[in-house]
Amino acid sequence: MAGIIVAFPKLEDARSIKNLLVRNGYSNVVSCTSGAKAIQMADILGTGIIISGYRLPDMSYKDIFENVERHFELLLLTSKSKDGMEEEPGIAMLEMPLKVRDLLNSVEMMDTNLYAVENKAKHKPGQRSPEEKHIIEEAKKVLMNMNHMSENEAHRYIQKSAMDSGRNMVETASMILTIMYQE
Repeated sequence: MAGIIVAFPKLEDARSIKNLLVRNGYSNVVSCTSGAKAIQMADILGTGIIISGYRLPDMSYKDIFENVERHFELLLLTSKSKDGMEEEPGIAMLEMPLKVRDLLNSVEMMDTNLYAVENKAKHKPGQRSPEEKHIIEEAKKVLMNMNHMSENEAHRYIQKSAMDSGRNMVETASMILTIMYQE
């Protein structure tokens, strides 16, 4: 679960929203009354959700959002008078007076979205180093020369062999080179 920062000019407002979230199962919730403190807490938490009013004593919600890393989403609680505001990626808006269910649903949706983005980034394959690329290219050349394969066929062979054996392509290419140069 991501961390949640509740930032409002009045400490009572921040604490009441924090307490509401804690009562509904969110444990990593902090409250503050300034944008600078929200940014500081964001640096500590690393990823999460910021729930904020339109304006804090030292900065607006946009200033906060621009100063936190992109691992945060912002939930802006705003009055009807701020209707003309444009939608921005990473910023969701809820209208005041606040409905508890709307707040909890919005936080849950943002938390799920952050988890999905984080999970996707973890499972993204890393970039290969030049040495690893060279090993794969050498293995493809050997397969092309010895087995009369096209480059695409050699690549697919290494790829399929890697999947079948549960190894990555670099390990499989190294094994191919070892086997071919032993003969």
